[in-house]
Amino acid sequence: MTAASDHAPQQAARDDFYRRIDAKNMTPLWEVLHALVPPEPTQSCEPAIWRWDEVKPYLLESGSLITAEEAVRRVLIFENPAMRGESLVTPSLYAGLQLILPDEVAPSHRHTQSALRFIVDGRGAYTAVDGERTTMFPGDFIITPSWTWHDHGNDGVDGSAEPVVWLDGLDIPIIRMFGAGFAENLAERSQAVSRPEGDSDARFAHNLLPVRQLQPGKSSPIFNYPYARSREALAQLARNAAIDDWHGVKMRYVNPQTGGWAMPTMGTCLQLLPAGFAGKPHRSTDGTVYSVVEGQGRALITRGEQRRTLHFGPKDHFVVPSWWTLSLQADDECVLFSFSDRPVHEAFGLLREEFLAA
Repeated sequence: MTAASDHAPQQAARDDFYRRIDAKNMTPLWEVLHALVPPEPTQSCEPAIWRWDEVKPYLLESGSLITAEEAVRRVLIFENPAMRGESLVTPSLYAGLQLILPDEVAPSHRHTQSALRFIVDGRGAYTAVDGERTTMFPGDFIITPSWTWHDHGNDGVDGSAEPVVWLDGLDIPIIRMFGAGFAENLAERSQAVSRPEGDSDARFAHNLLPVRQLQPGKSSPIFNYPYARSREALAQLARNAAIDDWHGVKMRYVNPQTGGWAMPTMGTCLQLLPAGFAGKPHRSTDGTVYSVVEGQGRALITRGEQRRTLHFGPKDHFVVPSWWTLSLQADDECVLFSFSDRPVHEAFGLLREEFLAA
């Protein structure tokens, strides 16, 4: 009897067994083990770029089609090309561009999902978080912690107002995985302002902390990190410190109460690439979304035989998936904002990264 003929009855018996246990809502691990525990990270996500000159006309068009109040949040979502229809930029992150026009208000609500705002274009809109407003300018990084009331408006500055666009980043997929998503709308259009603008900054942003009034929660008590301040820190380090071969000059936003990440589920960074910088390749398990603030350059992104070269300029956005190798190159001085799910990787002891020689 041949080996093939021996195998046929055995396979038939297995198939019959699988059918019977399927009726009991069970399946055999040995048939799916290699997919569940792969030799290296695998995910249905690929590198992609959204160029500002292509995206901006659609954002402005959306402003003529629906109001901020009707939409609640007028956002065009970045959908990863490999995950269309899922409203995701990576399997664990949501990202999109939000537009608010002069004299509009995006009504107040709160949700368990944490949100970040990175201001891309325009100036003078505001966001209000739990009773305090902050005026937003390009390059500012703003936090909306979990379960805090927040609304947005656009009153302008210096007597004039213009359309304002910012990057929204949320941990929606992470919260959904845990089945912990809740939201609530405020009856009023906007929340009452109970603290003057700059109150949080005065309490927590000057290397001083209130002795008896620490902020509760796991997010930073600073909810606006102004770009002017962060940009100067990068410039001084670029002048006086060694340039990292992989990152250039890269700094992370921190919670001044803990020294940890500014947000519990999303890690945010700002980095400067000197003109002519040719970064060495590196990879990590956290998928990362980038927003280009200044400069022209390229992101060389590879995995095995797959190779992508993304040419970027100011206000462009691109995503680097988990465990793809990234090399950043700058034609002139570049500044990049980025966010990823790194704090979750670190909290679970899952973070892995490699810095390659070439």
